[in-house]
Formats: sequence, C-alpha cells, structure tokens
Amino acid sequence: MSSSTENRSDLRNIAIIAHVDHGKTTLVDAMLHQSGTFRANQQVEDRVMDSNALERERGITILAKNTAVSYKDVRINVVDTPGHADFGGEVERTLAMVDGVMLLVDSSEGPLPQTRFVLQKALAAGLPQIVCVNKIDRDDARPAEVLDEIYSLFIDLDADEDQLDFPVVYTNARTGTATRDLERPGENLEPLFDLILEHLPGPGGAASAPLQFQCNNLDYDDYVGRLAIGRVVNGSIDSGATYALCQEDGEPQPVKVTKLYNWRGFQRTPVDRVEAGDIAAIAGVEEVWIGDTVTEVDDPRPLPAIRVDEPTIAMFFGANTSPWAGREGEYVTSRKLRDRLFQEQRRNVSIRIEEAGAGEAIKVTGRGELQLAILIETMRREGYEVEVSKPTVVTREVGGAVQEPMEQLVIDVPEDYVGVVTQLLAVRRGKMTKMAHGGSGRVRVEFSVPSRGLIGFRSRFLNETRGTGIMNALFDGWAEWQGSIQSRTNGALVADREGVATPYAIFHMQERGILFIPPGTKVYEGMVIGEYARDSELNVNVCREKKLTNVRASGRDEAVVITPHRELGLEDCIEWIGDDELVEVTPQSIRLRKRILRQAIRPKKRNVEG
Repeated sequence: MSSSTENRSDLRNIAIIAHVDHGKTTLVDAMLHQSGTFRANQQVEDRVMDSNALERERGITILAKNTAVSYKDVRINVVDTPGHADFGGEVERTLAMVDGVMLLVDSSEGPLPQTRFVLQKALAAGLPQIVCVNKIDRDDARPAEVLDEIYSLFIDLDADEDQLDFPVVYTNARTGTATRDLERPGENLEPLFDLILEHLPGPGGAASAPLQFQCNNLDYDDYVGRLAIGRVVNGSIDSGATYALCQEDGEPQPVKVTKLYNWRGFQRTPVDRVEAGDIAAIAGVEEVWIGDTVTEVDDPRPLPAIRVDEPTIAMFFGANTSPWAGREGEYVTSRKLRDRLFQEQRRNVSIRIEEAGAGEAIKVTGRGELQLAILIETMRREGYEVEVSKPTVVTREVGGAVQEPMEQLVIDVPEDYVGVVTQLLAVRRGKMTKMAHGGSGRVRVEFSVPSRGLIGFRSRFLNETRGTGIMNALFDGWAEWQGSIQSRTNGALVADREGVATPYAIFHMQERGILFIPPGTKVYEGMVIGEYARDSELNVNVCREKKLTNVRASGRDEAVVITPHRELGLEDCIEWIGDDELVEVTPQSIRLRKRILRQAIRPKKRNVEG
C-alpha cells in the first residue's frame, strides 16, 4: 500500500494566489503561450482566463478557473483564484484541490490585505509555497524591500521554519520572463516552470483505494449538462461506470458518470479514466452540489464538507414593486427570485439565504458589498427584476454582549490627504494602527474599523482624495459593538409625480443639490432623482415645463445651462441609499426609490415608526 500512495511525478496541482491586480491572470496567459498550448499564429485575447463578461469589464477574477500546461512531460494543473476577499469562498474551495501554491506579489505595492488573506488560508492548509515577485519592470519597483515585507508577513502569520524556507522567483508577466537572480535578466518562464517541478510536490493518493472525489466547483455544458469539478483524492473514475453520490444530509444515491474531462490549456478534453491526484470534471451527476462526494457504491467513504468563513454583510432582496415592474425583465415574480437565490446558495458556499416568509423579501448574506453587487449584476443580466435594501452587518451575541465584524483597512494616499482620510474614518469609529512612508510622496496607513463603517465609505474616500487614493479591506475578527456611526449626511430629492424630466425643471433645481438623472429621463412618484444639499427629504416636480404666453417670442427664452448629472453605478447606488430607500434593478435600468412611494403616506409612516 505504501508504494501506491507515493506522490505522482507526472503531475502538479497548483493554485496562483495574490491580491487584486497583481498579475495572476496575465502570468497564466504567459504560461499558456510558452508551454505550447496555443499555435504560433493563433489569435488569443489578453487575460484569456477571465472569460466571464463581468471579469473582463472590471479587470478582476471573480470565479476560480482551471487550466493545464505541459512542461518536460509533466502536466501542471493551474487554478487561477480571485484576489478579492469578498470572493474568499472561491479561494477556500480551490485550495482543497491543490498540493502547492504560487504566491504572487507586486514588486512595488508589496503584500496587501488580500495577500494576507489568501496566504493565511494556504498556510493553514499546510501547502508549500513558491513566492513570485511580479512586475519587476515597474519604475517604482522595490523587490528587495518587498521580499523583506513578505518574510515579515510569513512570520506574522506564524509560519513554521519549513514554510519560511520558500524559494523566490522574479517575473515580468507582461513580457513572459522570469529569473532567480535580479542581476541576470530573464529570457522566458523556464526558471518558474523548473521551480514548480523542483519545489512543489506531486499529488498523493492511492489509486487502488476506494474512490473519493469531492466536488469543489460547478460548470454547465449544453450537451452533457451539469459538470462537477474537483479532485480525485483516492481511487479512480471510469467513464460510463456507476458510483454513489454522498450528500451532507441523506443516503448515498447511485449515479452514472457519462463523461470524464481533464484540461489541456483552458479547454476541457474528454478522457476515459482519471486517477488519484487528477483534477477532473465529471458529467451525468445532475444532483451534485459543492462539497458532495462521489464514491464507491459498495464502500461509500464521504469526505468532510467544505467549510468557509462566515459571511458578514446582509441585504434584503425582493421582487420589483415599482409602478413599472415587469416592463423590462423576463423574471419578475418572487417565486422566480427565490428559486434563483437558493440555486446560488447551492453553488456558492460563502452565501447564506434566509426566507422571511411567503411574498416577503429574502435575506441574503455574503462576504462583502462587492460580492453581493456581482450577484445582483449577474441576475440582472439573466433577465431578473429585483429591488434590494441598504447593506447591514451581521451581529452576534457572546456572553450577553453584542459583537460586530471588524475590518483591517489599508489605505495608500498622497501625503496631502492623510489628514482628511483620518478625519473621515474617525467619525466611522476607525482607529489608526500603523503608518508607513513608502517614499515618492505617498503614505500607507492601516486602520481597524467596524464593517458597517465602510458601507458607503468608498465613494466619499475617492471624492476626498480626488481619485488618487487606494483602499483595501479585510475581515479582522469580531469586537464589541463600537457605538453609533453617523449615516449619510445629505437628504434626497424625490420626484412627486410620474412623467419625463425636463431641462427647464432640472435647470431650476440644480441649486438644491446634485442630480442623478439627465433631462428626458422618465420618473415616477417616489423615485429618488438626486442628492439634496440639506439633511432632509425634498419632494420636487422634475417634470415642470415653462408656461407659454401669447406674447412670448423664441428669442426671449433664457439660456438653459445644465450641469452634468452624477452617474451612479450599481455599487454606488447600494452605498448611497438609506434605510428608507431601495435600489430597483432591471436588465435595462438601475433606479433609486423610496420604500414608500406615495408622498402623502411617507410622513405618516415615519411618525408611526418613530
């Protein structure tokens, strides 16, 4: 048996982990090109692994994806993971499939909060690491200092001596070069490939043992249906054979594997058999979900379910109840919305769904605002109409005291803006824990701040720093309730009737606040059309037209000069709204609205609740 559990020498399973925008996907592109995956004359898009439309638009990785390259007769399965902590569930699932990780760090920015997050998960899983210092061609590159910061991070995360003895390679992912010595410029990625083969072990597992295959990801194929993606921990799978599906609750069910796939480049390739250590996709198991185990019928051995960190941000989703509901979307009922959200929960282990009752809104809890905004945007593109509430934090009670989630916030700003940023966070219960001058006139400041203090903070931060600031936050445990935090200081301009916004009305309303809509926009009663300069609500007639007279001449009209409106995206809207407001999201529009649309009822309702 001991010989059958030896690590395979013909295979490596690795994950690339890094902070957002440190170059993971670009490096995978270069590895695919240099391993001969593409023909010399083949036209390939940049960031080929970011195949999702939202990923290409935002320039970030949202979903973990598999690819495979060949080097010196060894197949290297590479998993590209998200770098944002909001998608941490993807990272945790991915690390369960691999035997080693490549930690990628920007040679200028150094380790950032998400670097800490993903590395902490890798160290906890006991995975060996290769450290890759990327973007060494930057003018402000400081590879020696960044390497010291990486060592400090490993020590801070209680890495043992073996984990501290990591090899380092310096890369320029855009040009596809790597070197072990900065004095010698790299010519290709061979030093990186060699390091993977030398330092990261091949997968273990016994091919003769009973089958254990755990589903870590799901995909869909138009021809064969649902695909379960995961790793064969022990045993082997044959195409066309019958096995048992073990789920967390319930008896093992017999299933037949109709197709088997592994990867060649980023394309799935049909195979007849996969063995212990292989990362594979299996078809034919329609009822499989994340964390389920496919095992032997006569000797079922389910693996422990996949556990991830608990979510901390909650929002309420409901069917669209505006006067224009059903005009733009294909799925508009609460039943369709409920089915879609529960489907998402089965597919995404870091999301929780709670029903409030028939016809009521559904509570959706996730890792952060970005994760929930991506879910809303995905549903919108699928044809759903939905209305969502302001995000709130999840609290818990320990020993009679209420606790709330805290965030480690790292801010990188020019020196001139340190004061204003500190002042902004002070009113949100933020406490400065560290400050470092990185040179070139910029300062890196770390804060400990309640998660609810960061709701709506990003837009204020970008405005106050004139777009020059960079902020990154990471969940940092629980602490006692930090006290009340001041919410939005400005009120709302609310349309008092249905109609079309006119240039004349908008021109005379500009002095009252900032408009969110241009002339010609259709509005309804209760729709929020701008931000009022005061802290109260103002109902306005944005459809008003100039009265005509029998002595009016065309040349006597005053010039109408309209200030450009503020364009709000989905995340901006979610950050901006208050407790009595909602965001209406349809496939064609994003609108802000009051919970209670009727102007006459709104004050009465507030008085009753007050």
